Amino acid sequence: MIELTEVQKAYGPVVALDDVTARFEAGRTTVLIGPSGCGKSTLLRALIGLVQPDAGTVRIADTPVEPSTVRALRHSTGYVIQQGGLFPHLTAEGNVTLAARHVGWSPTDIRVRLEEICGLVRFPVDRLSAWPGELSGGQRQRVSLARALMLRPEVLLLDEPLGALDPMIRAELQDELRELFRRLGRTVVMVTHDLAEAAHFAGRIVLMRAGRIVQAGTIEDLTERPTAEFVERFVSAQRRLHGGMA
Repeated sequence: MIELTEVQKAYGPVVALDDVTARFEAGRTTVLIGPSGCGKSTLLRALIGLVQPDAGTVRIADTPVEPSTVRALRHSTGYVIQQGGLFPHLTAEGNVTLAARHVGWSPTDIRVRLEEICGLVRFPVDRLSAWPGELSGGQRQRVSLARALMLRPEVLLLDEPLGALDPMIRAELQDELRELFRRLGRTVVMVTHDLAEAAHFAGRIVLMRAGRIVQAGTIEDLTERPTAEFVERFVSAQRRLHGGMA
């Protein structure tokens, strides 16, 4: 579904992506993980065309991600940014239905899909008229996810979608999102800095450092079969944070 080939991106002297080659299988959830500044969010933005690589190619479903194709690809790609990124001047309903109205869906189709999507993400219909500032953190994330799913995308990209939530709400949404991904069967690429969260969501984890992929595999590969000293140190640090994470 998604393929990057020798992708490079630099911001002046800072190298964000350093010759990255990777494949993300259709219908599976893959999690990008690594320390701050390792390039995982830049990689995600390259997948949706918000970042143009200096070299290399990005392809989604055999279509190259480039200026001439970005608009069409975005209609088939849902994107959830950190802390939701809702428009404060739009209600919850206005945020969720924005893309559908932009591409010309009929009011009837929008209403049917809106009710369906609220059920999928467990957002109360009676809160659709609320403004983002009137919603809880968990509700805002549900609205952001609903907005990303509105056009029935084949690919879903999430950049630390749960990072700003308190632990109880975060744990609840982790379970709900994992079940939602399984039900939808979409290709999901998710960014997190938390290895326990990565293991919760994905069969495949991609660990990055300094713009490069250090190791990719299952949680067992990273914890039991590390391929570099950095992998061992990263896992050890995560275990200390989580009190002996398996």
